[in-house]
Amino acid sequence: MTERLVLLDSNSLIYRAFFAVPPLTTTKGELANATFGFASILLKSLEQTTPQHIAAAFDLPIPTFRHDREPTYKATRRPMPDELRPQFERVKQLLEKFGVPMYSLPGYEADDVIGALARQAEAKGLETIIVSGDLDPLQLVSPRVKLMTTRQGFQNTVIYDEEMIRQRYGLRPDQMVDFKALKGDTTDNIPGVPDHHRLRRSRSSAAGVATREADDHATRLPEHRDLRRGDDPSAVWAATRPDGRLQSAQG
Repeated sequence: MTERLVLLDSNSLIYRAFFAVPPLTTTKGELANATFGFASILLKSLEQTTPQHIAAAFDLPIPTFRHDREPTYKATRRPMPDELRPQFERVKQLLEKFGVPMYSLPGYEADDVIGALARQAEAKGLETIIVSGDLDPLQLVSPRVKLMTTRQGFQNTVIYDEEMIRQRYGLRPDQMVDFKALKGDTTDNIPGVPDHHRLRRSRSSAAGVATREADDHATRLPEHRDLRRGDDPSAVWAATRPDGRLQSAQG
Protein backbone atom coordinates (compact mmCIF):
# COMPACT_ATOMS: atom_id res chain seq x y z
CA MET A 1 0.00 0.00 0.00
CA THR A 2 1.28 3.45 -0.91
CA GLU A 3 2.06 5.54 2.15
CA ARG A 4 0.51 8.98 2.38
CA LEU A 5 1.86 12.29 3.68
CA VAL A 6 -0.34 15.24 4.70
CA LEU A 7 1.25 18.71 4.59
CA LEU A 8 -0.58 21.52 6.38
CA ASP A 9 -0.31 25.05 4.99
CA SER A 10 -0.78 26.45 8.48
CA ASN A 11 -0.79 30.20 7.90
CA SER A 12 -3.28 29.90 5.07
CA LEU A 13 -5.61 27.68 7.08
CA ILE A 14 -5.45 29.87 10.19
CA TYR A 15 -6.22 33.06 8.26
CA ARG A 16 -9.01 31.35 6.35
CA ALA A 17 -10.58 30.07 9.57
CA PHE A 18 -10.29 33.46 11.29
CA PHE A 19 -12.40 35.19 8.64
CA ALA A 20 -14.76 32.29 7.89
CA VAL A 21 -15.64 30.97 11.35
CA PRO A 22 -17.91 33.03 13.66
CA PRO A 23 -16.15 34.72 16.61
CA LEU A 24 -16.22 31.80 19.03
CA THR A 25 -14.76 32.38 22.50
CA THR A 26 -13.59 30.21 25.36
CA THR A 27 -15.12 30.29 28.85
CA LYS A 28 -12.40 32.82 29.69
CA GLY A 29 -13.46 35.11 26.85
CA GLU A 30 -10.48 34.27 24.62
CA LEU A 31 -11.27 34.38 20.91
CA ALA A 32 -10.81 30.89 19.44
CA ASN A 33 -12.47 30.86 16.02
CA ALA A 34 -9.23 30.40 14.05
CA THR A 35 -8.01 27.72 16.44
CA PHE A 36 -11.34 25.90 16.23
CA GLY A 37 -11.40 26.13 12.43
CA PHE A 38 -7.84 24.86 12.12
CA ALA A 39 -8.57 21.96 14.47
CA SER A 40 -11.67 21.10 12.45
CA ILE A 41 -9.83 20.97 9.12
CA LEU A 42 -6.96 19.04 10.72
CA LEU A 43 -9.32 16.36 12.01
CA LYS A 44 -11.22 16.29 8.72
CA SER A 45 -8.03 15.83 6.70
CA LEU A 46 -6.91 12.99 8.97
CA GLU A 47 -10.30 11.31 8.66
CA GLN A 48 -10.55 11.67 4.89
CA THR A 49 -6.97 10.84 3.92
CA THR A 50 -5.79 8.47 6.72
CA PRO A 51 -2.11 9.45 6.33
CA GLN A 52 0.89 7.62 7.75
CA HIS A 53 2.90 10.86 7.93
CA ILE A 54 2.01 14.48 8.64
CA ALA A 55 3.81 17.82 8.97
CA ALA A 56 2.83 21.47 9.28
CA ALA A 57 4.58 24.43 7.66
CA PHE A 58 4.57 28.01 8.95
CA ASP A 59 5.69 31.37 7.62
CA LEU A 60 8.19 33.28 9.72
CA PRO A 61 7.62 36.97 10.59
CA ILE A 62 10.66 38.08 8.61
CA PRO A 63 11.20 39.08 4.94
CA THR A 64 11.77 36.37 2.34
CA PHE A 65 13.86 36.22 -0.79
CA ARG A 66 10.81 37.48 -2.70
CA HIS A 67 10.90 40.74 -0.76
CA ASP A 68 14.56 41.06 -1.74
CA ARG A 69 13.67 40.60 -5.40
CA GLU A 70 10.55 42.78 -5.32
CA PRO A 71 10.14 45.20 -2.37
CA THR A 72 6.44 45.70 -3.16
CA TYR A 73 5.66 42.01 -2.69
CA LYS A 74 2.68 41.76 -0.28
CA ALA A 75 3.10 45.48 0.45
CA THR A 76 -0.65 46.09 0.35
CA ARG A 77 -1.51 43.49 2.99
CA ARG A 78 -2.96 44.71 6.25
CA PRO A 79 -1.19 43.86 9.51
CA MET A 80 -2.29 40.73 11.33
CA PRO A 81 -5.37 41.48 13.46
CA ASP A 82 -4.56 41.65 17.16
CA GLU A 83 -7.27 39.07 17.88
CA LEU A 84 -5.59 36.57 15.57
CA ARG A 85 -2.01 36.74 16.85
CA PRO A 86 -2.49 34.68 20.05
CA GLN A 87 -4.37 32.03 18.09
CA PHE A 88 -1.22 31.18 16.14
CA GLU A 89 0.35 30.12 19.42
CA ARG A 90 -2.75 28.12 20.31
CA VAL A 91 -2.56 26.29 16.99
CA LYS A 92 1.10 25.48 17.60
CA GLN A 93 0.22 24.14 21.05
CA LEU A 94 -2.46 22.00 19.41
CA LEU A 95 -0.01 20.62 16.87
CA GLU A 96 2.48 19.82 19.62
CA LYS A 97 -0.20 17.84 21.46
CA PHE A 98 -0.95 15.93 18.25
CA GLY A 99 2.76 15.26 17.77
CA VAL A 100 2.84 17.06 14.43
CA PRO A 101 6.28 18.48 13.54
CA MET A 102 6.28 22.16 12.55
CA TYR A 103 8.53 23.34 9.74
CA SER A 104 9.79 26.78 8.82
CA LEU A 105 12.88 28.18 7.14
CA PRO A 106 14.26 31.75 7.33
CA GLY A 107 13.99 33.56 4.01
CA TYR A 108 11.27 31.26 2.68
CA GLU A 109 7.52 30.90 3.00
CA ALA A 110 5.51 27.92 4.16
CA ASP A 111 4.62 27.31 0.50
CA ASP A 112 8.31 26.82 -0.30
CA VAL A 113 8.77 24.31 2.49
CA ILE A 114 5.63 22.46 1.39
CA GLY A 115 6.85 22.40 -2.20
CA ALA A 116 10.20 20.98 -1.17
CA LEU A 117 8.72 18.31 1.10
CA ALA A 118 6.11 17.33 -1.49
CA ARG A 119 8.76 16.81 -4.16
CA GLN A 120 10.94 14.79 -1.78
CA ALA A 121 7.98 12.62 -0.82
CA GLU A 122 7.09 12.16 -4.47
CA ALA A 123 10.63 11.03 -5.23
CA LYS A 124 10.34 8.42 -2.48
CA GLY A 125 7.07 7.09 -3.87
CA LEU A 126 4.73 8.62 -1.28
CA GLU A 127 1.37 10.14 -2.07
CA THR A 128 1.05 13.69 -0.72
CA ILE A 129 -2.07 15.64 0.21
CA ILE A 130 -1.46 19.37 0.69
CA VAL A 131 -4.12 20.94 2.92
CA SER A 132 -4.44 24.68 2.33
CA GLY A 133 -6.94 27.50 2.61
CA ASP A 134 -6.10 28.81 -0.88
CA LEU A 135 -5.33 27.60 -4.40
CA ASP A 136 -1.68 28.61 -4.60
CA PRO A 137 -0.43 24.99 -4.27
CA LEU A 138 -2.29 23.95 -7.44
CA GLN A 139 1.02 24.28 -9.28
CA LEU A 140 2.41 21.41 -7.18
CA VAL A 141 -0.27 18.89 -8.17
CA SER A 142 1.05 15.81 -9.93
CA PRO A 143 0.10 12.13 -10.21
CA ARG A 144 1.27 11.71 -6.59
CA VAL A 145 0.40 15.15 -5.19
CA LYS A 146 -3.12 16.48 -4.59
CA LEU A 147 -4.51 19.64 -3.01
CA MET A 148 -7.26 19.58 -0.40
CA THR A 149 -8.74 23.03 0.06
CA THR A 150 -11.78 24.70 1.55
CA ARG A 151 -14.70 26.14 -0.35
CA GLN A 152 -17.98 27.89 0.46
CA GLY A 153 -16.69 29.13 3.77
CA PHE A 154 -14.73 26.62 5.78
CA GLN A 155 -16.89 23.53 6.27
CA ASN A 156 -16.75 22.02 2.78
CA THR A 157 -13.57 20.78 1.15
CA VAL A 158 -12.55 19.70 -2.32
CA ILE A 159 -9.52 17.69 -3.46
CA TYR A 160 -7.85 18.81 -6.68
CA ASP A 161 -5.98 16.36 -8.88
CA GLU A 162 -4.65 16.95 -12.39
CA GLU A 163 -7.99 16.17 -14.04
CA MET A 164 -9.96 18.54 -11.83
CA ILE A 165 -7.51 21.36 -12.58
CA ARG A 166 -7.95 20.66 -16.30
CA GLN A 167 -11.73 20.74 -15.96
CA ARG A 168 -11.77 24.03 -14.06
CA TYR A 169 -8.98 25.95 -15.78
CA GLY A 170 -8.22 24.06 -18.98
CA LEU A 171 -4.59 23.97 -17.86
CA ARG A 172 -1.97 21.58 -16.55
CA PRO A 173 -0.65 22.16 -13.01
CA ASP A 174 2.73 23.34 -14.33
CA GLN A 175 0.95 26.05 -16.34
CA MET A 176 -0.59 27.59 -13.24
CA VAL A 177 2.60 29.58 -12.57
CA ASP A 178 2.40 31.40 -15.90
CA PHE A 179 -1.36 31.78 -15.53
CA LYS A 180 -0.95 33.57 -12.21
CA ALA A 181 2.02 35.63 -13.41
CA LEU A 182 -0.05 36.93 -16.31
CA LYS A 183 -3.28 37.35 -14.37
CA GLY A 184 -1.68 38.89 -11.28
CA ASP A 185 -2.72 38.54 -7.65
CA THR A 186 -4.01 41.49 -5.64
CA THR A 187 -3.57 39.54 -2.38
CA ASP A 188 0.21 39.39 -2.88
CA ASN A 189 0.39 42.70 -4.79
CA ILE A 190 1.47 40.96 -7.99
CA PRO A 191 0.31 43.30 -10.80
CA GLY A 192 0.19 40.80 -13.63
CA VAL A 193 0.75 41.83 -17.24
CA PRO A 194 -1.86 44.43 -18.24
CA ASP A 195 -2.01 45.53 -21.90
CA HIS A 196 -0.06 42.47 -22.96
CA HIS A 197 -2.63 39.73 -22.61
CA ARG A 198 -6.30 39.03 -22.20
CA LEU A 199 -7.66 36.30 -19.99
CA ARG A 200 -11.16 35.07 -20.46
CA ARG A 201 -13.30 32.26 -19.25
CA SER A 202 -14.65 30.35 -22.21
CA ARG A 203 -17.93 28.62 -21.62
CA SER A 204 -17.95 26.81 -24.93
CA SER A 205 -17.91 23.50 -23.05
CA ALA A 206 -19.67 22.30 -19.94
CA ALA A 207 -16.48 22.35 -17.89
CA GLY A 208 -15.27 25.67 -19.22
CA VAL A 209 -11.81 26.31 -20.60
CA ALA A 210 -9.49 29.06 -19.44
CA THR A 211 -7.87 30.60 -22.52
CA ARG A 212 -5.10 33.15 -22.89
CA GLU A 213 -4.66 35.52 -25.81
CA ALA A 214 -1.29 37.26 -25.81
CA ASP A 215 -0.12 39.92 -28.22
CA ASP A 216 3.35 40.02 -29.74
CA HIS A 217 4.77 41.75 -26.67
CA ALA A 218 3.97 38.79 -24.46
CA THR A 219 6.34 36.58 -26.42
CA ARG A 220 9.18 38.91 -25.44
CA LEU A 221 8.46 38.87 -21.71
CA PRO A 222 11.19 37.47 -19.46
CA GLU A 223 10.78 33.86 -18.43
CA HIS A 224 8.36 33.65 -15.52
CA ARG A 225 9.57 31.95 -12.38
CA ASP A 226 7.44 30.54 -9.65
CA LEU A 227 6.65 33.43 -7.29
CA ARG A 228 5.51 31.01 -4.61
CA ARG A 229 8.19 28.42 -3.95
CA GLY A 230 11.32 29.78 -5.61
CA ASP A 231 13.20 28.58 -8.66
CA ASP A 232 14.37 25.37 -7.03
CA PRO A 233 12.20 24.20 -4.13
CA SER A 234 14.27 21.05 -3.72
CA ALA A 235 17.06 23.29 -2.46
CA VAL A 236 15.17 24.14 0.72
CA TRP A 237 14.88 20.61 2.09
CA ALA A 238 16.51 21.61 5.36
CA ALA A 239 13.33 22.88 6.97
CA THR A 240 13.81 23.49 10.65
CA ARG A 241 11.74 23.84 13.76
CA PRO A 242 11.85 27.10 15.74
CA ASP A 243 14.69 25.73 17.86
CA GLY A 244 16.79 25.26 14.73
CA ARG A 245 16.93 21.45 14.86
CA LEU A 246 16.42 19.49 11.69
CA GLN A 247 13.46 17.18 11.93
CA SER A 248 11.94 14.44 9.83
CA ALA A 249 8.51 14.97 8.28
CA GLN A 250 7.34 11.65 9.62
CA GLY A 251 4.64 11.81 12.25
